[in-house]
Formats: sequence, structure tokens, C-alpha cells
Amino acid sequence: MLIKYKSPALLLGCLCLCLFSNIATAQPKLAALFVDNMVLQQQSTVQVWGWDKPSAAVTLASSWNKASYKTVAGADGKFVFKISTPVFGGPYQITVSDGKPITISNVLIGEVWICTGQSNMEMPMKGFKGQPIFNPTDYILTSKNKNIRLYTVPRSSTIELQKDSKTSKWLEADPESVANFSATGYYFGRLINKVLDNVPVGLIHCSYSGSSIQAWMDATTLGAFPEIKIPVKGDTIKQVSRTPTTLYNGMLAPILGYGIKGAIWYQGESNYDNPAQYEKLFETYVKTIRTQWGEGDFPFYYCQIAPYDYAQLPPYNKGGKYNSAFLRDAQRKEVDKIPNSGMAVLMDIGEQITIHPAHKEAGGTRMAYIALAKTYGIKGFNALSPAYDNLSIKNDQAIVKFKDCPNGITSYFKPLTTFEIAGNDKHFYPAKAVINGSTVVVSAPEVKSPVAVRYAFRDFVVGELYSTDGLPVSSFRTDDWDYDAK
Repeated sequence: MLIKYKSPALLLGCLCLCLFSNIATAQPKLAALFVDNMVLQQQSTVQVWGWDKPSAAVTLASSWNKASYKTVAGADGKFVFKISTPVFGGPYQITVSDGKPITISNVLIGEVWICTGQSNMEMPMKGFKGQPIFNPTDYILTSKNKNIRLYTVPRSSTIELQKDSKTSKWLEADPESVANFSATGYYFGRLINKVLDNVPVGLIHCSYSGSSIQAWMDATTLGAFPEIKIPVKGDTIKQVSRTPTTLYNGMLAPILGYGIKGAIWYQGESNYDNPAQYEKLFETYVKTIRTQWGEGDFPFYYCQIAPYDYAQLPPYNKGGKYNSAFLRDAQRKEVDKIPNSGMAVLMDIGEQITIHPAHKEAGGTRMAYIALAKTYGIKGFNALSPAYDNLSIKNDQAIVKFKDCPNGITSYFKPLTTFEIAGNDKHFYPAKAVINGSTVVVSAPEVKSPVAVRYAFRDFVVGELYSTDGLPVSSFRTDDWDYDAK
């Protein structure tokens, strides 16, 4: 019914009364992550936050310990609770109230991991259109598990920092939710849950296809890289996933501080053309994000990008620094620079004609191996790929020693064809390579005085060298020469 007001003063009074009534009856608004079915990190102090009227008194009650917490909203309306969580279990209930309650139901306590990166992390179990995941159907059909919970942060690319992410849901694992969730993330969480005897696992998926690492970094941090143009308010976002700061602003910043055990990362393809810069950016990114999260040096495990023929992509660059082996090498070296990190090697699953390998299980499970060994202390297996250790020269032979291979290395009895060797002229020749325990002896008739060795150092290549446990060796180089060495 339309009501006509004869007096402007009466109309204004009614509007003020309505506004006051809305404020007086307002209730807390929780950040998007805090909804039914969520998982909180076990045996930890976790944050729960949201917004209310400035100076509003807000309480939180947790059912697992019958505890009650109190806080007051700040001048901007934001309130934050820090609550203690028990050993894994549930379901539980949380109630947040300023007089009008909000209840979060079916809450589990367990292990929470953030899964982030670009398209190879984003790629769902059902695959992209026309781009398959290898053999997903059995995993999807057998995925029902109330102790695996999945949350996807909606895409958002923006120049202005957002206080909250777009609305989403925590979903219990079942065929429908798993089919649409990150394959790499799901394979990781599935194995963690299984090996830890069905301890609840919460996976927060926060990735964007085609994204550069700069897009996931904040403006202050990127200020140390003057070659990177940081957008300002009013600028147009020309590349939604590659414009510096934009994904940080819209997707990552709003979830910082949510209680997690650690992070997994699958990104680098969009930075393949500048490996020297990426090496510095990646180390800075991890250090900064740990500081901003406030969880200390939490575990950070990542996939090395798989081999692929990048010359197929515009602007069709080829050779020199555009050989993606240099980006893989930058990632390889970061393991020793970033504390509490680990790298899953994917040299055996790359595909020449697609940047999205179909064998997604490899990345997820290999990161899970590292987490199970390094984070959860599971014994009795080798979780790491063999890694280049050192080079020694004996006459005309170069002897490459590997670490992290207690049971030796193997080529599965096939000849090694992707080793190269060079002398002081920096010219690499195809080499004969022979396995000897945990070393490979490399030589070539053209090189009488070797000084450097490279393995599988090509844009696209199929890895040949493995640990006896079946984990592939990363491509590597023993030299630090510029990109033009042939």
C-alpha cells in the first residue's frame, strides 16, 4: 500500500525512525567463511570475525567447551574473537550474538589447508570443457565423506581492498561437490584424511585461472619491485587474473587469519617468461603471506610446473629465458630458501599440447606425501623427490650426486637421453649418463674438461630419472650461466 505524506517533516521523521529501528535490530554479520559445515583448525587458537554497529557488545559461545567469549566492535564495526579449539571432532555449534544470535551448525574440528594458485589448482575433478582429468569418475563416485569439507572462494579481481570475500558455502564431500572442486586440492585432502584415520579435513580453495603471482600480492610488498606497475583507484583492470594486487584484494586478503594448518600452491605458468623475477617474487610472497596470516612459518608445499611447449602461446617466444626449464629451476632452488617448504615434482606428467596435465592426482598426492612426512610425522616411506646435491669432476667425467634418495635412483632400466654436458665454452652437448647408486656419471666425447651438467632442461620433456620409490627427479642445471648458454 502506498502512503502519501502531506508534511516533509513527517516523512523525514518516519525515515529516521525506520533507520533507527533497523540499526537497533541489526545483528552481527560474520565474514563469508563462517557458515554451516565449516572446519576449524584443531588444538589451536583461531579467529572468528565479522561486523556490527560500532562499539556493539558481541558474544560467542562454543559448544565443545561450553565457553563464552566477549568482545566489542571497533570504530569500523569489526569484531574479532580468538577462541581455543580441542582435538579433532564434532559436529559442534557456534553462536555469535549482540542480542540477536547467529548460529553456525555442523562445525567440525580438524585439519585446515588453503589451496591456491592458477588454473592447474583451479581445474575441477570433472575437468575443464574439452580438457579432461585422467580417470576421475571412480574418485567422484566414492567421494562421499562428511569428514572432508570443501570451500571455494568466489572469483574476484578488484583494485580496491575488500574487507570480505563474496558469499560461498562449506560443502560436505560428495559426488556433486567434489566434481566441481579443485582436483589437486581434493586429491591432497583425500589422502590426508585417509592416512590420518578420517580426521576431518577442511580445504579452502582460492585460485584463479591464468593468474600471475603479482596478482596475489599486496601493493606494499610489491613496492620493493619498481619494475611492477601497481594499479591505483580509477585504473582499468585489463587482465583480471594478471593485474598486480587485484586477486589479493578481492580473494586472498579477506580470508587472511582464518585458522589453518598450512598451504598448498600450484602456480608459475603465467610467470614462465621471467624466471629471475619469479625467483625473488615467490620467496617474498611466501614470507609476506605467512606474516600477514599470523600463523608463523606454517607448512607451504607447492607443485613445480610441469613441462609444456610454451612456444605455442602468444607471443610465441622461444629459447633463452623462455625455456620454462628456467622457471622450474627457480622453483627447485626455492625449497632451500623457504623454511618449512616442499616441492612436488611433475616431470613425468607434462603434456606437450596442453598446459593442463590430465594426471592431476600426481600433484595432489605428492604434496600430501610431503605433508604426511614433514607436518604429520608419518614414518616408513620416502616423501621427497631426489634432488641435485653437488657436482664433482674426475678427468673427462662429471659425477652428479643426489640427495633425498635413501634407496637410490633409477631410470626403470631405460637409457638416459636428456643429460647434457658442457665445458668452459658454455656449449652443451648430448651426454652419456650412467646411474651408479645415488649418482649419475655424465660424459661426452666433445667435452674433455667438463664444468657443467644439465638434466631434462627443455621446455617440454618427459622425465627419465626417479627415486626407487617412484618419485621423479626435477630438471636441473649445475651452472648459473645466463639464458643464452647453448
